[in-house]
Amino acid sequence: MTSGVQQDITLQGVTKSFGAPGRQIEAVAPTDLVLQGGSMTALVGPSGCGKSTLLRLISGLEVPTRGQIRIGTETPDQLRRRAGLAVAFQDAALLPWRTVTGNVALGRSLAHRPRDRAAVAELIRLVGLSGFERHRPAELSGGMRQRAAIARALAGLPELLLLDEPFGAVDELTRDRLNTELPPLWEARGATAVLVTHSVTEAVRLSDRIIVLTPRPARVAADIAVTLARTRTAEVLASDAFRAICAQVSQALRLHQASEGIPAQ
Repeated sequence: MTSGVQQDITLQGVTKSFGAPGRQIEAVAPTDLVLQGGSMTALVGPSGCGKSTLLRLISGLEVPTRGQIRIGTETPDQLRRRAGLAVAFQDAALLPWRTVTGNVALGRSLAHRPRDRAAVAELIRLVGLSGFERHRPAELSGGMRQRAAIARALAGLPELLLLDEPFGAVDELTRDRLNTELPPLWEARGATAVLVTHSVTEAVRLSDRIIVLTPRPARVAADIAVTLARTRTAEVLASDAFRAICAQVSQALRLHQASEGIPAQ
């Protein structure tokens, strides 16, 4: 089941500064971008460069200092108010007194969707949590909590799914499994997705396009298309083409870190 709506995200002259007048810190420099509806775009850059700020601007949780953002013809705030977008953060932020079923069902409630036990149960099955429906967050591993949080985000059938380091708090083995298991879920629902990640490999593995950002204030340093088969099989991940795109992204990161006098990580 899909949302049926795939709208472009358009940023026009968007900037963001924090602080009192005269002592402001610019987090996002003037930015113009169009992210295609139905695609997955990854935002990568050095720590503190403004990736998460840019994601929060797209979500409507922050307001641009200047410029405007549109998702189709709507503002982020309009889309958020009608529950057309969902955000999954690095912290799963599940309600501790609710079970897995209760937390996933909350996604439908927040999106003003009717109760649908079958849909909730299917999402729980798809994220690999069958048998844990009655468990509370404290009884789950970090990876399981993260899968429940993403199921909750998807339960409302969002048109726009925003992911802020959603796998950053789990171990490498779990992260690898989530990178394999979860993308088909948001792809099947036709959601436009934006991912913030520090991992070059993860960005290339999951996205159709990678925006490399400079150190703060965030500017677009490189805009790289991921020209790989959309199903990233083990063969694709082991291919020369995959490694070449990873190298291209890494080179863009190193180049712009060096230009700012920041040691390469």
